[in-house]
Parts: sequence; C-alpha cells; structure tokens
Amino acid sequence: EVQLVESGGGLVQSGGSLRLSCAASGFTFDDYAMGWFRQAPGKEREGVSCISSSDGNIYYADSVKGRFTISRDNAKNTVYLQMNSLKPEDTAVYYCAAAIIPGYVTRATGWGATLSSMDYWGRGTLVTVSA
Repeated sequence: EVQLVESGGGLVQSGGSLRLSCAASGFTFDDYAMGWFRQAPGKEREGVSCISSSDGNIYYADSVKGRFTISRDNAKNTVYLQMNSLKPEDTAVYYCAAAIIPGYVTRATGWGATLSSMDYWGRGTLVTVSA
C-alpha cells in the first residue's frame, strides 16, 4: 500500500520557521520526483517545490524562493521542506506528492508537466502563520 505521511505542521509566528517531513512507503522512492504543494482556504492548490528523482534538479515557486528549501533522504524514504521567514500568506494545508518521472524528462518538458503529473498524494499537514 502506497503511503505518504506528512508531519511538522503547526502554528508559528510571522518570521518563524518550520520543517515539514514526508515519509513514503509502498513504492520505490528513489525512482520518484517528490513535491510539496499547498492549498490555502478559498484558493487553488499550487506547487511549492519539487525535487527530481536522480539529478538534483529542484523547482521552487517564485513566492517561496530564498525562503524554502526542499531536500530528500533516499535512505530514509523521506522528503523535507525547510520553511524559513514564514509569512501569513504561507498559511495553507501542505501536501506531499510523488511522480514517477525521471529527471531527464523533467529537464526536457519543464516542471509544469511534472507538477501536474503526480501519482500519489499525502493527506496534508496544516501550517498556520500568525501575523
């Protein structure tokens, strides 16, 4: 059974930091691009960051560049999202997702295609940033 379990969400003040973790099981983690998405109340889900399976290629949404860092530990089947300098507009449910898309395909087709092709999703973890 495929599982993606997010953790690390919570309430933090503006300017604070959180680290989200996503533990994966039930599939070959090394073969999958791993991404973080978020959905704020009343808004569409958006891709926040994504890391390819093999070549270290990384995507960040413009809104989080310079503040968020994605990383993965293939030995632990876990992907992380370090979030610094958090803002109230970062408040959302954050979802972990996985896509069986090789890094060279992402480089050829662009991150948009990869972000729209996620195969598995977690249930989400809530991040609330107070002003």
